[in-house]
Amino acid sequence: MKKTGFLLLALCFLMACSDRKGPDVSGIPVKIELVRFEKDFFAMDTTQLVASVNSLAKKHPEFFQDFIVNILGLPPQPDPDGKFFEAIGLFLRDYRPVYDSAAPLFNNMDKPVAELTQALKYVKHYFPDYTLPNRLITYIGPMDAYYEATLGGYSDVMTMAGMATGLQLHMGADFSMYNSEMGLALYPAYISRRFAPNTIVVNTVKNVVDDLYRDKSAGLPLVEQMIEKGKRLYLLDHFLPEMADSLKIGYTDKQLKGCEDNEGKIWNFFVMNNLLLNNDPAIVKSYLNDGPKTQELGEGSPGYIGLFCGRQIVRAFMEKNEKLTLKQLLETPARKIYEDSKYRPK
Repeated sequence: MKKTGFLLLALCFLMACSDRKGPDVSGIPVKIELVRFEKDFFAMDTTQLVASVNSLAKKHPEFFQDFIVNILGLPPQPDPDGKFFEAIGLFLRDYRPVYDSAAPLFNNMDKPVAELTQALKYVKHYFPDYTLPNRLITYIGPMDAYYEATLGGYSDVMTMAGMATGLQLHMGADFSMYNSEMGLALYPAYISRRFAPNTIVVNTVKNVVDDLYRDKSAGLPLVEQMIEKGKRLYLLDHFLPEMADSLKIGYTDKQLKGCEDNEGKIWNFFVMNNLLLNNDPAIVKSYLNDGPKTQELGEGSPGYIGLFCGRQIVRAFMEKNEKLTLKQLLETPARKIYEDSKYRPK
């Protein structure tokens, strides 16, 4: 494949925030119950662990099963030889320092709850038939409890009990465990830099988008998979209208500025190398997955470059179809969006 330079400006510039303003949703009633599961979990008495676990299960009947089975990876029922309770006891011991570090950092969750409440009002405005989740559950799980969603990987998940956020992967890029030998083996710096408190809301809303619009893009050509991801980012523009684009797409400010400055070169690379209609999984993965850079585009380029292109194509399409609703956008085939957008950045 041909390579193209991807130069990023080293000068200071203002943060790339969206200047969009959402519609008036003040009349839409949305209430989120904040559930502090991690507080109840780490309050368990290890000298009476069986009774404490049973009490926790009764207090959080839905999320307890998700936490035990899908997050800790334990069997749904205690085993006869006691390994179940031993594993919980070990987790309580090993992750107590993480809980102790998280407690002051997340003592007050008013801001993320308020931002998430506003975002869900926008969701209900645009998709009135969608049943909103009504709980935000905080938990602390293992460091490797990292889930690949359509727009990235994180510890935030949608469960039957509600929206759940794993605080262990929101402690800030300088958190000692991320920079330990184990942490660096799990998450290189280009990933752990996103493990910040201010990504709780955007990750949670990304999960709402995935619940609202299930991914069916597997096997499609690269450009169509780009556009399917671009649709989701376009929804984020409307559900989080005042959030910085860099946070929504997962780039640093400099990476986003570099993509915007080199938009025509990036697109030309895909066109000149006949990549857009390629559906080879290895090729698709190169441009839609995370990484320290996109190898073919040079040192300054971010991973997930296909997300940027897909979002730009969808934006170009919607500029030509301003009367189209978000629901109609989701129903529009990706190939039609590609062809009708006439996307030709300079």
